[in-house]
Amino acid sequence: MAVQMSWEKEMQDLLGSEIIALDADTREKLSKDYYWYSPVLDSRLKHNQAADAIALPRNEAEVAEILAFGYRHHIPVTVRGAGTGNYGQAVPLQQGIVLDLSRMDQIVEIGDGFARLQCGVRLATIDKKAREAGQEIRIYPSTYVKATVGGFVSGGSGGIGSITYGNLWDGNVLEAVIYTMEETPRRLVVSGKELFNYIHNYGTTGVLTEVTIPLSPRTEWMQAIAQFVSLEQAMRFGEALALRDSIPKRLISPMEWPIPAYFIPFAKVIKPDSAAVMLEFEASSLERVEALAQIFGGHLGHIIPADKYRKTVGVSDFTWNHTTLWAMKSEPAMTYLQAGFKLDRYMEQIQLLKEQYGDEVLLHFEWVRGGGALVPTALPLVRYQSEERLYEIIAYCESIGVRIFDPHTWVLDNGGRGEVGSMERKKRSNDPKGLLNPGKIIYKND
Repeated sequence: MAVQMSWEKEMQDLLGSEIIALDADTREKLSKDYYWYSPVLDSRLKHNQAADAIALPRNEAEVAEILAFGYRHHIPVTVRGAGTGNYGQAVPLQQGIVLDLSRMDQIVEIGDGFARLQCGVRLATIDKKAREAGQEIRIYPSTYVKATVGGFVSGGSGGIGSITYGNLWDGNVLEAVIYTMEETPRRLVVSGKELFNYIHNYGTTGVLTEVTIPLSPRTEWMQAIAQFVSLEQAMRFGEALALRDSIPKRLISPMEWPIPAYFIPFAKVIKPDSAAVMLEFEASSLERVEALAQIFGGHLGHIIPADKYRKTVGVSDFTWNHTTLWAMKSEPAMTYLQAGFKLDRYMEQIQLLKEQYGDEVLLHFEWVRGGGALVPTALPLVRYQSEERLYEIIAYCESIGVRIFDPHTWVLDNGGRGEVGSMERKKRSNDPKGLLNPGKIIYKND
């Protein structure tokens, strides 16, 4: 009697061992992401079983072949970029295939005001090439060096540059090539509002293989750390700078003490017991930024000139969720939340939170624009005690009007990112068997 070949071996024989990896080390390594930022996700996912196979395609034809194979054999497929996401986006909950797209790393075209890219190009690589051509990328996460453009579009939202250009949904994706998971995968070229079904989708509604992003003219960026006696002064300065359209900027990140104490590389230049604002602004604006800081009782305590940009440790390496990472290095029990404060009452909300939780919750903000509106967003640090206590803090935040985007879940609708109803409909159309990253969208209409 003939022995039936396993689907894993069948796929490897079909595509070759260079494309399909079955060894335990590779499967284990590429079945994880940075979910350990969350103690809740860490407890649920650290013992999660690895994928049965890792697929490492080099081109779209191989992506389509892998998806068609998975469809025929009813095998789940979880898409992965560099694995720098924090929500378990790239963790296969039902084993199957992890589709690692990092080999698809070609810059297809850098044009006037845009870059067309394969999904696996690293953001740092794009920015370097764009700057050589007199342009630069608009927004990027603090994981800029490692993160891929496809991973950022499919798993991120905003970052450095969002103070000027908003989030991914605010015109920061121009076009995308998407593959469906069907008997014969379709190649879709998507633009306009239809992109909303694929931005921050965790690969649930289709597999992104190519993306076109806008570029802006190259700017010579200066970096600085502004220091203030109080968080209120730091926040008011941040708001005032955010509203100064005449000063080009990429980053305004206020944070209360002792958060700056976690930034060991800046230990000699950060004043103790002071709130700090991490800044990135156009080099010729230095005097105006310094004058504005003085109006709010502060000063620029450390300056990195434009000719040192990307040549030394930068202030953006300590902002967004890298702030959390530096805190965790000093206090391993530290975790974080993602929050939206109200522009017309953020100081009242800050005061209420500090009165309720003191140093259990440490406040770190990022001034951004969302849909054109100025928003004081925050990634508060939380000294983690228990899941119950964490969700008590979340409930209190929401009771005082602070909106929480929960980073301690892998489910898209629980995270509140994007318009999930539309994504759900698109998933049913593009993924009729529900095999793309199952468990990350929970259908509400079944």
